[in-house]
Amino acid sequence: MAIDVVEWTDVSGDEIVHRWPQYGQADISMGAQLTVRESQAAVFFRDGKALDTFGPGRYTLTTANLPLLDRIINIPFGGKTPFQAEVYFVNMRTFTNLKWGTPVPVVFRDSELGAVRLRAYGLFTMRINDPQLFVNKVVGTEHRYDTEMVGSWLRDFIISRFNDMLGTTLDSIFDLASKYDELGAATKARLTSDFRNYGMVLEDFLIDAITPPDEVNEMIDERSRMGAVGDMTKFTQYRTAQAIGDLAKGGGDGGGAAATGAGLGLGVTMAQLFTQALNPQQQAQAAAQGWTGTAVPTTTCPQGHLVPQGAKFCPECGARMPEEPATCPNGHPIPPGAKFCPECGARIG
Repeated sequence: MAIDVVEWTDVSGDEIVHRWPQYGQADISMGAQLTVRESQAAVFFRDGKALDTFGPGRYTLTTANLPLLDRIINIPFGGKTPFQAEVYFVNMRTFTNLKWGTPVPVVFRDSELGAVRLRAYGLFTMRINDPQLFVNKVVGTEHRYDTEMVGSWLRDFIISRFNDMLGTTLDSIFDLASKYDELGAATKARLTSDFRNYGMVLEDFLIDAITPPDEVNEMIDERSRMGAVGDMTKFTQYRTAQAIGDLAKGGGDGGGAAATGAGLGLGVTMAQLFTQALNPQQQAQAAAQGWTGTAVPTTTCPQGHLVPQGAKFCPECGARMPEEPATCPNGHPIPPGAKFCPECGARIG
């Protein structure tokens, strides 16, 4: 029995192409009603050849709107004979919220960090603008084609073009925040011709995130913290002095003398360990200010640097320290080579 009504309604919301009937060909009466809804197109095929494409509307099938039928079938019985054909209904609406992403990390040569593995993901929006080309090149003889099927092979195009644009648009991942729109626009422009070759239009391409591995994120956070600190030496001195003060307080009201003594002792030990990490000039400054727990007398070299008393050379500039005048046991100055003090007569040596 010949079919008198040809139509299709998408109930899933994600079907792009629906073949009617699912398998083989159907007998369609000449004069049958074809209904093509808004955002649909209907492509008629017979013996693997596209006869015509119908846009939205209601049609009575005749040789007037299927002129190729005159060449491939006979029209006896007053033009009412059935003919065999299949119809591919193509959903022409815009498909949104299609996802793309890198299945494996992309190696990116960062100008500051070196080689970094990046993952990226986002969304894209597309629609069919040439239904006959799309059916011929993409769908083939499939009876159903949905967004998951088209997205699975479109992602290969997207990731390939995205990788190219990533290398030519971005120098360092530290610039990502200001490059998302530029990178997305460049990738979309590169993909436009790829989509057009298959009868599609790429309307929007969005990058949600480009993320390095967790260990690189931790390194970036550490770098940010170091930048916020500023002068690392002064910051370390401040934190050490703060720790010494906290330890010197002991255990509070109920800590007792033992806790206080232990806190002071530990504080002195930490201060001594801290000064060992300083350069000679900083050690001299630390000693002069009592950071080591024991104040050390200091003097200055001819260039004005702090020098521990008794040093023969300045630890900062290497200047030779002037020799201090010799004195007798009673503290009186004596000339070089004297055996007795000329002031008090005390024996020298």
